[in-house]
Amino acid sequence: MRSSLLKAVFVAGVLFSQVAVAQDANELYKTATNFMRNGDYSNAVLVLNQALQLDPDNFEYRKQLGFTFYLKGDLIKAKSVIEPLLSRKEADVQVFQIAGNIYQGRDESKTAQRMYEKAIRKFPNSGELYNDNGTLLMNFKMYDGALRSWLKGIEQDPTFPGNYYNATKTYYYSNNPLWCVLYGETFMNMESFTTRTAEIRNIVLESYKKLFNDPSLFDSMVPEEEGKKSKKSRGDNGFSQAFKQCMGKQLSVITGGVDPDALIMARTRFLLDWFNSYSGNYPYALFDFQQKMLQQGMFESYNQWLFGPAANQAGYKAWVTLHKQEYDDFLKYQRNHPLKPRPDEYYNDGRFTLINAGY
Repeated sequence: MRSSLLKAVFVAGVLFSQVAVAQDANELYKTATNFMRNGDYSNAVLVLNQALQLDPDNFEYRKQLGFTFYLKGDLIKAKSVIEPLLSRKEADVQVFQIAGNIYQGRDESKTAQRMYEKAIRKFPNSGELYNDNGTLLMNFKMYDGALRSWLKGIEQDPTFPGNYYNATKTYYYSNNPLWCVLYGETFMNMESFTTRTAEIRNIVLESYKKLFNDPSLFDSMVPEEEGKKSKKSRGDNGFSQAFKQCMGKQLSVITGGVDPDALIMARTRFLLDWFNSYSGNYPYALFDFQQKMLQQGMFESYNQWLFGPAANQAGYKAWVTLHKQEYDDFLKYQRNHPLKPRPDEYYNDGRFTLINAGY
């Protein structure tokens, strides 16, 4: 009896000690992350090392230590900490991203490329990894490869905004403004109020100008009846042809130039045609989102938000002042009902012709 009691007390003591150590290590980790947020990387390293003394096998602590060394600019130590983690079973998307940044910081781009290939095989649905891989390939001036990576990211992880951003910028230097306007508008709804939003806003407006200023871009339109009969095919260009069919009909609306008012009219008529002819074969979350704005009476406010600041800043501010309640209602609705791209709505055929690198 006494022996059993002593054994139970001993086991309880060990368990209590382990819990206490875990709690102490976790508190240290929280302290370290606060140092990181404040940019005090030296203290973050100090405290993370203390946490690792208490819990030396903790993957998360080591990952953050490696990342802190990277932020601190000590790429040698960062690499020595992160590389062993890549082969551990706990290796996650983030640790591969950190490794990619370290390799590129050390000009080990080929190693980074091999690492991204390995990471994507492990996480084939990670938009972040396709995005980082595309950025690396763009640095190699491998434009086609970079765009393919970003497009694959859109296909596999349609809710990650970074691939839309980079694909939009790349298509801007091509002869295909269609995907600029679609991916650009999608991105702006996913990342609505950043410097990247302002950058893409200008690209989308200029892409609409390019689209309407060159009627030859609509030359390859399918006959209307044929378009209605066509079946959805993943990755083919039927969607593109349907878009051209509907948007090409709106050329007459743009005779006075491309500005928010003209685009509101053209895009309204486009939606009416699209949902009458093609939405069944080519469901697309962005067009459903636009239609909802139209039904809610917010389409004008939405288009002013999309195009106004890029088209005419003074005119945009004047419009917002005159329609303050409408615009505030739209912004509230937009926050509460964000665009959510859906899987299985990827229609890009991947064709790409660069006309001006621009990078």
